[in-house]
Amino acid sequence: MKKTLTILLIQLFTLTGIAAQPAPDSSQVLKNLRQEHPRLLLLKGEEKALMARIGKHPQWQAVHKLITGECDRLLGEAPVERIKIGRRLLDKSRECLRRVFTLSYAYRTTGDAKYLARAEKELLAVAAFEDWNPTHFLDVAEMTMSVAIGYDWLYDQLSEQSRARLRKAMLTKGINPSLDKTYNAFLTAQHNWNQVCNAGITFGALAMAEHEPAIAAQMVKRAVGSVPKAMIHSYKPDGAYPEGFGYWGYGTSFNVLLISALQKALGTDFGLSGSEGFLKTAAFMQHLVGPTSLAHNWGDSGVKEGLTPALFWFAQRTQDPSLLWGQKALLAAPAQTEVRNRILPALLIWGTQTDLAAVKAPAQKFWAGQGPSPVAMMRSSWENRDAVFLGVKAGSPSVNHAHMDVGSFVVDALGERWAMDFGMQDYNSLESKGVDLWNRTQNSQRWQVFRLNNFAHNVLSFDGQLTNAQGYAKIDGVREQGRDRIVTTNLSEMYQGQAKTVNRGLGIIGERYVVIRDEVECGPKETVMRWNMLTAADVRIVDEKSVELSQNGKKMLLIFKTETPISIRTWPTAPQHDYDAPNPGTTFVGFEAKLSAGSRHSFTAYLSASADVAPVKPLAEWPVKPLQK
Repeated sequence: MKKTLTILLIQLFTLTGIAAQPAPDSSQVLKNLRQEHPRLLLLKGEEKALMARIGKHPQWQAVHKLITGECDRLLGEAPVERIKIGRRLLDKSRECLRRVFTLSYAYRTTGDAKYLARAEKELLAVAAFEDWNPTHFLDVAEMTMSVAIGYDWLYDQLSEQSRARLRKAMLTKGINPSLDKTYNAFLTAQHNWNQVCNAGITFGALAMAEHEPAIAAQMVKRAVGSVPKAMIHSYKPDGAYPEGFGYWGYGTSFNVLLISALQKALGTDFGLSGSEGFLKTAAFMQHLVGPTSLAHNWGDSGVKEGLTPALFWFAQRTQDPSLLWGQKALLAAPAQTEVRNRILPALLIWGTQTDLAAVKAPAQKFWAGQGPSPVAMMRSSWENRDAVFLGVKAGSPSVNHAHMDVGSFVVDALGERWAMDFGMQDYNSLESKGVDLWNRTQNSQRWQVFRLNNFAHNVLSFDGQLTNAQGYAKIDGVREQGRDRIVTTNLSEMYQGQAKTVNRGLGIIGERYVVIRDEVECGPKETVMRWNMLTAADVRIVDEKSVELSQNGKKMLLIFKTETPISIRTWPTAPQHDYDAPNPGTTFVGFEAKLSAGSRHSFTAYLSASADVAPVKPLAEWPVKPLQK
């Protein structure tokens, strides 16, 4: 049986693209387990070297001070209580992880017993909960991780009574529920649930491995066999994370936590970091953020960049300090709100091994990747906040957390965002109203949510119809030459039954302006096409082919060039249902065009600070080459 398991694990690595290592049988998984505590992330005695590195840069010192200052504030706070929001306990699990990680860090780096006492109080409080809400297993995973870190990092100072209570809680409220098929669907998931849940449970198993060696070996072996399902789906071939900016920060961070914990506790990550595309994904994340420090926030995502510990792990692991270009700017004056990041201490553990003086602007100004959610990001400069930035989204609405945004784009220029994306709406605000949010079939109520359908995105729509929820578009062609950067995509599958062919090309021309060209061949009936763009700017229609956009004293022109008659319009962004989130300060701008049956049309739009723009050739003549990584 052990031989069969070993063969199966090796086959899994081979099929999924993981760099295979000889997979030990269950009795060998823990053979190199570090016997002393702490063994997770920061080994016993490593505090001294960490503090020496922190002392070399004022930026590291500032983060350390933020953490200890927050811990001082936490001393007077009551422990978290078991209060659910809707069906989730996740808010409390995350707060517990934040508190325990930071308090344990503060104790280990300062030796001040007040942080030890406050962390122990938090740990015992959550250990006494009736359960950690296994019906929403992310809640269990993050709570298990929080208790594991506190138990491991404070082990020598905790009483045996406290240690026993924490071990029992991790086993009965964390690990055991993960063995129940009612709750462990995450094991076969291809998204962030797999990464987060396997990481949390594995932390618990490693923390108490000497007391529960059989279950610990089982959990490690299970995680190493399960997490490639998500890693291959999420990073192959180029590192483009299909769930977008916000969920990269979730799924990838916990994936890195898992790898780091395995490496520290067992001396190996069993080849996980060699998964195809994984070490490329930090560049994807970095390129997603525009010069305004706002992300290309497609799908269920926020828009604001913050300190991201996982990027520091990737920079050290790949020996590429340029990955920290944007993070270095944030480190220069870390915001007080960064203390809300529940894994902030990991930034210092992973980041201080990189010399900040070596962090230079990235060489590449263009990044494109395929996968379930192909994207392309391009810019005119990394150093200039007024640079032109264009982010392009392809893919499919059928991907986890995706919207009907295939073909959409965002644009930064002059230090402002001109074409934007709403991003996500709070899940509980929809679930509490009974919205069928997680059904991605064509007629699902999900697509009635205002922010999620195509009418709220910078895409084409035909006759007021939803785009094809199961359609898919890849990045077809790319080109970076001189001061031009362009990308093309065939969107026809998104408009099945609505138009015969739809192709879109987008780019930055001369590092000065953005161009969007659409070519449409109609089907057998007349149709009304809507070209849509969401903006927070003030909109003034100048004439039948141009619009002036204004915000914060700056102006951009939206210019349309086409032989087809168009009617430039604006549309309100007011919610359509009582469950929709409000969208103040935003406007849809674009045009409508009536297209006859079987006709062909081309539409070119420019976003430029001046009217000096060049004519655009048909897409068939764009000098692109296939993206075939």
